[in-house]
This record gives sequence, C-alpha cells and structure tokens, in this order.
Amino acid sequence: MADRETTPTASVANGAKYRGAVVDDLQLPPAFCLPKDAPLSFALEAAYEREFDQLPVLNSNRRPIGYLNVPVIKAKFESGQARETDIISSHMTHFPKSSRQHPYSVITPDSPLESLESFFLISGTDFALVTDAERNWVLAVATKDDLQEFVKRRGGGL
Repeated sequence: MADRETTPTASVANGAKYRGAVVDDLQLPPAFCLPKDAPLSFALEAAYEREFDQLPVLNSNRRPIGYLNVPVIKAKFESGQARETDIISSHMTHFPKSSRQHPYSVITPDSPLESLESFFLISGTDFALVTDAERNWVLAVATKDDLQEFVKRRGGGL
C-alpha cells in the first residue's frame, strides 16, 4: 500500500507537468473574431489564411456569443447544406445564454495550465476562448493540441 505522503496527487503531478506555467506561456496567436452577420465566405477565407479550425463569433457589442467550427462548415459545403452567401449566425454554435444552467470557466492569459486542462476535461471540447477577466474581449483560442505541444517543448509527456 502506498504511503500518502509519498504518492503525488493529480494536482501535484499536473503542477510538475506544467511547472507553474499559465495560458500566456502557450504563446498563442491573437484570435480572429467574426461578426455574426458576415457571410460564410468571409469566415472561410479568414480560417484558411490563419489555419484556424474554430473562429469566435461576436455580437454587435463585440461580446462572444459562439463559434464557427470550420471542419463542420466544410462538410456542410460539400453536402450542399451551406452556401458562401449564408450568414455566419445561421451555421454557428451558440454559447448557452444562461451561466446558471451551463456553468463556464473564464480562461485568461493568467490562468494556470492546470485550469485549462481541467476545462477541456469537464467541457468535453477541444478548444477554449481566452478572454480578459471580464469576458469583454476574446484574446486567443487555446486548443488541446496547444497544451500538448507546450508539454512536448518542455520535455514532458501527456
């Protein structure tokens, strides 16, 4: 039987894996956000130029209201379910309107990477919007791949 004092907990193990790093240490490119009323052609052009798979969508007050999943949109084009002239809001995934029904985690540049990993596990998604603390601005999009690459660069393994 293992001694409690010598058996690392999950948080201690993650702390060693990430070595106190925060989201800002991932060195993510700035997010490219889409207005909800732009055409899909605009979104796809932006996604291909920047090699992004998820693009945050903003309302008229520039608040995040959802995202556009580029691989899903590509499949819709191929099956004839979407056209370049369709507006983004008709094909985007909307964030829940009530945080009481769907609690969320605010991921900021200062969030520990352990928190980002926990977000991925709890939410079941492959990406997170990195915002300021008040969620007024989308600063970047972090993915599970970004997290894995960070650990590889640091000489660890997931």
